[in-house]
Amino acid sequence: MEERQFRDRTEAGEQLATKLTVYADRPDVLVLALPRGGVPVAFEVARVLHASLDVMIVRKLGIPGKEELAMGAIASGGVCVLNEDIVQMLGIPEKVIHKVAAHERQELARRERLYRGSRRAIDAHGRTVILVDDGIATGATMRAAVAAVKHLHPARIVIAVPVAAAATCEELAVVADELVCILRPRDFFALGFWYQSFAQTTDEEVCDLLQQARHERLATTQRRGKMPGVAHMLGAE
Repeated sequence: MEERQFRDRTEAGEQLATKLTVYADRPDVLVLALPRGGVPVAFEVARVLHASLDVMIVRKLGIPGKEELAMGAIASGGVCVLNEDIVQMLGIPEKVIHKVAAHERQELARRERLYRGSRRAIDAHGRTVILVDDGIATGATMRAAVAAVKHLHPARIVIAVPVAAAATCEELAVVADELVCILRPRDFFALGFWYQSFAQTTDEEVCDLLQQARHERLATTQRRGKMPGVAHMLGAE
């Protein structure tokens, strides 16, 4: 069993960034974090790569009474992905799926308003999109994120995470152009197992990191004398 653990999400992001240096200093690269836990990881990745950072809002569809087990996920743009094996194995009625999805859509909309306000999402068309989360168990939320990003017509989709179940990595490798993962344990247990500190990321932390990333991106661009297109790169159109 893999025994190595990350100190926290910040350290995980720093280590993950070292695996993505081929994408550093490229104006076409866009880092999209899956809130909330993926934001601190993605913040470090975007900082090292000098890339724009935004969020891809995804909500897991937990099984009633066993919410930690995902029967699917929804994402911005009306995307819904189901874990068909789990749905069929547990015989989950369609009306239950619709009820859970309706509830999660309300939370998804709330986060869209809170994290962005009036700011529009950064345009991903024709860009290399790096999707970042703090880890992957079943892969439902990441599959929903990939499906949502594909609707935006990017040039390339890269999934990047510090840790993911080995079997899930194999499944996700076929839905993206590239998958970068530091730890791929066969015995995954729970995501928190791979972190020494795994406190819940708050909405306030997400908003603060997104704001800090925009300010740092703007400062970097100004220093390099590449002011044209700054508003577009920061999603401030």
